[in-house]
Amino acid sequence: MRRAPHCRTGQLARRLLPALCCALLGLAPAGRALAQGVTLSGHMGAKALLVIDGQPQLLAVGETARGVRLLQFDGSQAQVERAGAVLLLRAGAPASVGAAAAGNAAASEIVIAGGPGGHFVTGGQINGRSVRFLVDTGATLVTLGDAEARRIGVDVSNGRRSVSQTANGDVPSVLVTLARVRVGEIEVANVAAVVLPAPMPHVLLGNSFLSRFQMRRDDDVMRLLPR
Repeated sequence: MRRAPHCRTGQLARRLLPALCCALLGLAPAGRALAQGVTLSGHMGAKALLVIDGQPQLLAVGETARGVRLLQFDGSQAQVERAGAVLLLRAGAPASVGAAAAGNAAASEIVIAGGPGGHFVTGGQINGRSVRFLVDTGATLVTLGDAEARRIGVDVSNGRRSVSQTANGDVPSVLVTLARVRVGEIEVANVAAVVLPAPMPHVLLGNSFLSRFQMRRDDDVMRLLPR
């Protein structure tokens, strides 16, 4: 079992989960899914976090897993080889946008109204199941409590298990890949997320989703425009 490095969570995450100050694993924003089922979804230190056929995998340059070899990595893009083909994976763009699939060409942005305390809470879906999201720009990953993950059918059994150090001791956490995350009429595929053992009142909508959008705030309205 790999120990997760120390990291900082967002202010909202600390208020919701004061005992889990480091459980977001320090991963960078998710990236764009390209051919062959390989996605650059972030990094941990010098290692790239790839999602290979739906399964997260940390690789250093020169290492191979699931038939994918990491040739180069600079933090924002990775060059990989699979089945003799060389692919360039870039971070920071949507894997897929669901507005066209929804048959609504006008759905070009996500609009979220501010609520009490200046928080932005909105309904959405994970893998087709309804959830309540709390926007947290300080959270590295979309973050779910274990009970909520099980309620909506997220399979944690195949996730990458780790141990995070918190003020109350070691806390187990599981890194998973969400096949689909939908807010409004826009859907993003292959979103990195972490499942924590403590119950949470909302799912934190972190940067593994938010980084795929340009964010604009007009007073008490947040607008997310696909990059």
